[in-house]
Amino acid sequence: MIFSLVGLPGSGKSTVGRHLARRLKLPFTDSDQVIEARLGYSVRQYFEQEGEARFRDLEVAVIDELTRDPRRGVLSTGGGSVLRQENRHHLRDRGRVVYLKSSPDELFRRLRHDRLRPLLQVADPLARLRDLYTIRDPLYRETAHFTVETGRPSVAMLVNMIVMQIELDDNWQHPA
Repeated sequence: MIFSLVGLPGSGKSTVGRHLARRLKLPFTDSDQVIEARLGYSVRQYFEQEGEARFRDLEVAVIDELTRDPRRGVLSTGGGSVLRQENRHHLRDRGRVVYLKSSPDELFRRLRHDRLRPLLQVADPLARLRDLYTIRDPLYRETAHFTVETGRPSVAMLVNMIVMQIELDDNWQHPA
């Protein structure tokens, strides 16, 4: 089964995803890393050269491909992956989705010095995070089977919370 993580930039999808995969003894994939490997350069560069719409088109194709393989394990998605309806359907219908829910203020504290996230390279990143939250939170909730508030728990605690949700899920069968 595929476990996909969704949430705003900086919510911990990649970090928590790696630890979750290790804990479940499953492979880990980061959709943005797959895209970058195929392009040969960063998501930020692609955004700058081609624009967000072209990036989202590419992201749809990659998420479709990655969610077709049930052996994929744990999948960390880009923060905006839920903007496209196809992605929401592929993620929700082909596996279990965990929404790592973080407040814009908490994310701003984590990301205020980050220069790699293209959508946050604006004059007021906190206002941008609040706008992203307003738009995306309903989409994350629509897509997710489980929501985990990230707040201030450690990565280990977040992984434990996710594992508890997974173990309560009747559809989960851990590989022997």
